[in-house]
Order: sequence, then C-alpha cells, then structure tokens
Amino acid sequence: MTRIILITGATGSVSSALIRSLKGASGVRLRALVRDASKAPALRAQGLEVTPGDLDEPESLSQAFAGVNDLWLLNGVTPRQPENSMNALWAAKQAGVERVVRLSAIGASPDAPTRNGRLHALSDAELMSSGLKWTILRPHFYLQNLLMAASAIGAQGNLYWDMGEGKLAMIDVRDVAEVAAKVLLSDPGAHHGKIYTPTGPASLSLAQAASELAAGLGKPVRYVPVPHEAARKSMLDSGMPPWVVGLLGEYSRAYAKDWGNFTTSHLPELLGRPARSVREFAQDHGAAFGAAAGGAA
Repeated sequence: MTRIILITGATGSVSSALIRSLKGASGVRLRALVRDASKAPALRAQGLEVTPGDLDEPESLSQAFAGVNDLWLLNGVTPRQPENSMNALWAAKQAGVERVVRLSAIGASPDAPTRNGRLHALSDAELMSSGLKWTILRPHFYLQNLLMAASAIGAQGNLYWDMGEGKLAMIDVRDVAEVAAKVLLSDPGAHHGKIYTPTGPASLSLAQAASELAAGLGKPVRYVPVPHEAARKSMLDSGMPPWVVGLLGEYSRAYAKDWGNFTTSHLPELLGRPARSVREFAQDHGAAFGAAAGGAA
C-alpha cells in the first residue's frame, strides 16, 4: 500500500531537506501544502503533488489533507503558530490521518525561557492528546543559522553573535531531516509517543565553533561577542520584524547562560552514524562563507 505523506512548510529549509531525504523511497507519495501552488514549480519538478492550502485558513485545508496517511507538521515562527498547528490537527483528524510527525522547538515547555518554546509546548500537548499517532522532534540550534553571519565571516573573518561564552550542540538541518525521514518511513507505531531532541556531536562555545569553521574553511575565523542590545538594534535596523527580533534575543540570552549546553544520543541511535560536525558543515558551505573552492584539505 502506498502511503501519502503531506509536507507542510514545503519551501523552507527543513522541509526541503526532508523532501530530498524522502525522494525515491518506495511505498510513499509526497504531497506539498503551499499557499500558492503557482509559485512552487520546483516542488512539481521533484515529483511532488502540490496542493494549495493555508494553515491560517482551516476551510482551505480539506483538499490537501484528503487521503493523507502521514503528516509532517512544521509551522512558521509566528505568534499564530499554535493556531496554525491546531488548524492542521483538526484537518488531519477530519481526514483520517493516521500519524503526525511534528517539528517542535528545543526545550519546548510551559516554563521555557523563550516564547517560541512556550508556544510550541501548547501545540505539543494538543498533539499528544489528539488520539493520533505522533512523534515530536525538538532539534537543537541549527548550524544553518551561522549562514546569517556568512558575509561578515567572508569579508572580515569575524563571527559576530550575542551568545557570550555559552555552549551549545548545533545541528545540521540535513540531519534533522534525515531523522524525520527515518520516522516517517517506519511503521506508524514504531516511534509513537516519542520525543526526540537531535543535537550535534559536541557542545561548543561560539569561540570553539569559530575555530572549527576556520578548520573547515581553511581561513581564519574569530568569534566576536556583541552585547544583546547591539544585536537587537542591528536586527531591527535590517528590517526584521520586532516579534522575531524579541524571540531571537530570548534564545541568545538563554544560550549565553548555557541553556543549550547538552548533547543527546537520539540521532546516532536513529541513524546509526554521528551527526555532522561544525567542520563538516563549513566544508560543505565553503562558497557561502567566501572560502576557496574545496575549503580546507
């Protein structure tokens, strides 16, 4: 029997990596939920069904969810995240979806130090009590976030961030996607009721991460800590929405206090290999950081 997997957030970085991980898998058919189907030719080119629907508008979802067996639920970073998740779960239950694999947030709980973690805790609890089979992923800080500093690293060799000396186990989005694919391609009951927190292989300060970037890129990289208020002003001046700026500031303050200083064995246990390292990430993204082709030897 062919199972239909519905992918939400289909044009984002995590879901795009998930689609690559799922492509070619036997016994599955991939369907993408997008706000405007005319703007997703790349998804069609990869062989996905593309169905319009908006998680802000529950009445728009019935066609996309019809016949779906498994839902990959990824909601945008927005104050409406719990509402979007609620709308997706309601549509899933109405359509008879069997399993939901949900991308939550690191440390999601009612007392998380970030509003994102507290909002995701609401949606996690709703999913757990939904009566559907479920698995929740709460990945650590994405290595891909370092690409926001790529221009400064390329031009100056400086990694500017406002996380002080806190340590964290950054993880590659591709690894998160492979964990999600492993779950989605397993029997629906195999990972039911599990909460996984994929992390990188080591917990590093940003000074240590800068050294690993340097080793991977074959060029000097130095971590330059910046005050939280300076980082906030820079993000606001760049046009970033104030709500997102506030959320990122909450994460930086938490990480600066070592909130993210931990690793788990979830990824190697699921995938049978270690997570990608900062150095490997740098080698794979050398062009973005202004490194010579091929990076370090």
